[in-house]
Parts: sequence; structure tokens; C-alpha cells
Amino acid sequence: MLTKDTKVESQVYRPAVPSVRVALMLVTSLFFLWGLSYGLLDVLNKHFQETLHVSKAQSGLLQAAYFGAYFIIALPAGLLMDRFGYKAGILLGLCLYAAGALLFMPAANAASFPFFLFALFVIALGLGCLETAANPYATVLGDPQGAERRLNLAQSFNGLGQFVGPLLGGALFFGSVNAGSDNSSLQTTYVVIAVIVLLVAALFARTPMPDLREQESTIQRSDSKTLWQHREFVGGVITQFFYVAAQVGVGAFFINYVTEHWASMTSQTAAYLLSVAMICFMCGRFFSTWLMGRIAAQRLLMVYAWVNVALCAVVVSGVESVSVVALIAIFFFMSIMFPTIFAMGVKNLGPHTKRGSSFLIMAIVGGALMPYFMGLVADHFSTALAYLLPLGCFVVVAFYGKSGLRSHPR
Repeated sequence: MLTKDTKVESQVYRPAVPSVRVALMLVTSLFFLWGLSYGLLDVLNKHFQETLHVSKAQSGLLQAAYFGAYFIIALPAGLLMDRFGYKAGILLGLCLYAAGALLFMPAANAASFPFFLFALFVIALGLGCLETAANPYATVLGDPQGAERRLNLAQSFNGLGQFVGPLLGGALFFGSVNAGSDNSSLQTTYVVIAVIVLLVAALFARTPMPDLREQESTIQRSDSKTLWQHREFVGGVITQFFYVAAQVGVGAFFINYVTEHWASMTSQTAAYLLSVAMICFMCGRFFSTWLMGRIAAQRLLMVYAWVNVALCAVVVSGVESVSVVALIAIFFFMSIMFPTIFAMGVKNLGPHTKRGSSFLIMAIVGGALMPYFMGLVADHFSTALAYLLPLGCFVVVAFYGKSGLRSHPR
């Protein structure tokens, strides 16, 4: 027979029940955080060209360090989560993110481009952990049939972060009279980011999260296929490589392109225009998530990719002002590509989900390579001509959408 004190004690020490809804809300906040970091990255290209006097090809090394880190960390992060769960990967990612942000202080004091590259590399190691955890976690927190829509909704907040990033960067990195001679604004910005990230890490540490490892291991146990026998997964890895290459390349030289193809446009105003492009990106995700309730995600992916092929052709033509509008429009139609390709790639992988996620995140290395090659084309020919490279990447995305449509007719 329980006494009153025993009942009270059992209530006090009863373990909290993990909530799927709370978990999804917390995971969605991560999408905003890495969107903010990526939004600032494209502004840093032009900022370092002006403050550290690096070439366009050299500034493309920022993306090489950033997305190269994804390639390195993705598989170890997947193995870590196989052993300890999604929450462990998220906490490791947040700690690395904060550490890299704090490294901007000594990098700014030294005014060293290699030091900045290292700081961004550490940040990206953290973001690679977060993406390896959060993307598949969002797809399995609910009905498998709604995986594409759920991940697109979560990724919409990534678009919000990418909008805020250039807005902050434009105001802080180009706005002051000393913006062209020092990097003190970088210190303040990234220290504040580090504090916010650590607060989010503390919140995750204190919140019970659903552990879905056992659930994943029971999915499709009758399927004897190995990971690499899933054709949609293999196609997803290849397509993700080319898509991320296109996305990163389009953004990396956005400010350069705008200042060259819009009369009297300053770097600061072009950075604000990049925020407008990110608004298009964010609105594209929200609108297209709704549209996926009426049109198959695979069909939408294919149509959006062909539209971007046409828009890239306009950008390459270099028509004054008109080509800038086309460049901004590309962001709207890129909006659904990453989460849709990712969800298509990991769908029905069952016990292979975390490892499959790792390879899809490793494919982000495409973003490490594209800016350097675009920078070489821009340095030797023109920035406009460099956009032929993303054009070719969108063709690959279009064919993946078409193949997915054949596999999942609606």
C-alpha cells in the first residue's frame, strides 16, 4: 500500500515522456541556425575580397572549407548516432558550431584569411553533424507518406535563417566607415551567435527526445536490399552533389554579379538584395510545401529544375538589370530541391536511414568545389559566364525528378 509521501515521490521522479511535437519544434530551430550561418557565408566572400584583398577564386575557398567539412564529418556523425541516437549528434554539432564561431575572435585579431577558413571549417563540422541528424530525424518524426512535406516545412525555417544572414551581414560588414579596413564587426556577430547556439544546446540537453532507433530497425525488415541497391538513394546522392554545387555557386558570387550588372549598385545594397533573394527562397518553401498536397513532390522538383535552367540562361546572357531579376528568381525555384531530394533518397531505407543520411550529407561536398571553379571562370572570363556551371547542375536535378516520378506515379 502506497503512502501519501510515496505517491508524491513517484510523481516527482517520474521520467518525462518524449513528445514528438516538441521534438519536431526543437529540431526545426536547428534549420534556422544553420541557415543563418550559410546566409552570412555568401556575404563573407565579398567582404574578404575587400578587407583581405583576396581574388574571387580565393574567396571561393570559403565554400571549399565550409562544405568540405560536411564531407569529412557526415559519416562519423552517422556512426555516432547509430550508437547513441539523434540527440547525441545534435549536441555534438551545436558544441562544434559554437566553438567555430568563437574562433572568429582570434581570426579577426590576426586578420588572417587561413585562420578564418579554419574557423568556418569548425563551424561547418558542427553543421554537418546537425544536418546528418536533423534531416532524417524530421522525416521519421511522423507518417512516412508526409516525409517530403514535413522536411520541406522544417527547411522553410532554414530559408528564414538564410534571409536574416545577408541582412545582418550587409548592415554589419559593409555598413560602417571602417568596414573596408577591419574585421571587428565579425567578432561581435559570431560571439553573439556562439552564445545563442550554446543556449539552444542547453535546451536540447534538458529536453527528452524520442529515440527512434528501435522503430527504424523494424521498418521493412523483410527488405533484403543493401543500402546501395536502393536506386532512388543512389540517384539521390549523385543529384544532391550537383544540386548543392548549384545552390552554393549561385549564392557565392551573387553580390559580385549584382554589382557588375546593375548600375551604381554598392556591395551593401547588393547584400540587401541577397536577402530579398532569400525571402524568395523562404516563400518558395512555404508555398511549395502547400503545393505538394496537390502536386507530386517529384513532379514539382522536375518542373522547378527546368525553370532554373531557363533562368540561368538569362543570367549568363548578362542583360542589365533583367538578368539580376532572373538571378533572384532562381532562389524561389531552388527552395524545395534539397529537402525533396533528401527525403526521396532516405525514404524506405529502414535500418539504413542514418547511414544513408550520412552519404547524402557527404554529397554536399559539391558545394565545396563549385565556387572555386566558378571563381576561375569569373577571373578569366566573366562572372556571368560562370553561371553556365549551375545551369548544367539543374539539368541533373530535372532528370532525377523525372525518374522519381516514374517510380512513384500519382
